[in-house]
Amino acid sequence: MISRFLSPSVRRLFGVKTAVSVASSEARPSSYVLIDQNEALAPLLAALKRVDEVFLDTEADNMFHYKVRICLLQFMVEGKVYLVDALAPGMKLDPLWKRLAQLHLVMHGSDFDLRLLHDRCGFRAKSIFDTMLAAQLLGRSRIGLAALLEDHYGITADKSGQKANWSRRPLTPKLLDYAALDVWHLPGLRDILTRELAALDRLEWLDQQCGAQIQAGTEGFAPATEHDWRIGRSERLRARGLPVLHAVWHWREAQAEHIDTPPFKVCNNDLLLDIAYAAEDGQAEAAILAQVNLGKRQDRLMPSLAAALHAGFERDPHALPPRPGRDANRRSLTQAELARLDRIKEDRDKLAAKLAIEATLIANRAQITQLAHTPASLDTILLPWQATLLRSIPSLQPH
Repeated sequence: MISRFLSPSVRRLFGVKTAVSVASSEARPSSYVLIDQNEALAPLLAALKRVDEVFLDTEADNMFHYKVRICLLQFMVEGKVYLVDALAPGMKLDPLWKRLAQLHLVMHGSDFDLRLLHDRCGFRAKSIFDTMLAAQLLGRSRIGLAALLEDHYGITADKSGQKANWSRRPLTPKLLDYAALDVWHLPGLRDILTRELAALDRLEWLDQQCGAQIQAGTEGFAPATEHDWRIGRSERLRARGLPVLHAVWHWREAQAEHIDTPPFKVCNNDLLLDIAYAAEDGQAEAAILAQVNLGKRQDRLMPSLAAALHAGFERDPHALPPRPGRDANRRSLTQAELARLDRIKEDRDKLAAKLAIEATLIANRAQITQLAHTPASLDTILLPWQATLLRSIPSLQPH
């Protein structure tokens, strides 16, 4: 069966010859088009109308701002690289999303990108080929784009772009070169991985994984809830520590939003939990604050942290939002089911070793737990390729 998530060009040629990469044989793109004005989008839109697939990547500012933004879009179309500055003043990208939704996309590690594009732009992909998913299904130990570029093209990629502030303007030539390289070799990688998957008869596996990735993308990022403050080891807190954790967690969120930075850059979860556990153990407010180190923001943030800590001390633990109740449809495994879980895991691991892929690709811990409960739900819990594999293992054979 020919995968519907493969590009139309590959599907037409599959079984006759492999698709010819449209990318240059050069190791790096010699040029690219930077689009930072709305009227300059016309050549890219015109190019997209002539093709049925596009090679795509995005750069965001999730390491530098409270709310993640799309900063740059990288396209490879007809052998040409286009870089779209999504933060440029007056940039209207609705026509781009409309056309992009009609095309097959080749991406690497698309999960975050698809969720971000859906959350910010309402975008849903028609079909994708994800080179990271393909590498996983081939059992590659190195699945990052930089690793694949090194393995197949001998390129040592500059990793500084992974930690760069993509919202800062102007974008430096070094960053633009980095961004262009991210899509330059996607055509060639797609062709290489397609050939290898076809040789192992795993193209349909990728088809299903890509479909699931698209569906996950339409769910976007998990929405905020009133229980997000229950982090890490918070389930062990019982008295004073709970309202303190609630107070300082919301303090961190407010500070992060105010100064427009990710919450972890205000302070990490360990510090919040240390404060909560110190309160739980009966330490006084002053003693707790004396142990806090907020780095370069110490003087600026300590007064507001002290106020939050005091509010936590003053709050009645019973006034907090109640902990979510257990799912009515979820119950603990019986001894017989626990034994079945162990057998399924053992059989799955043997099967994964035989196929030379990561075991969790076949079924993760949560899915195995569900199967231990109800083995007959195999086809509703897993993708068809996963269900077919597990149906063959001894622990799931009908008795």
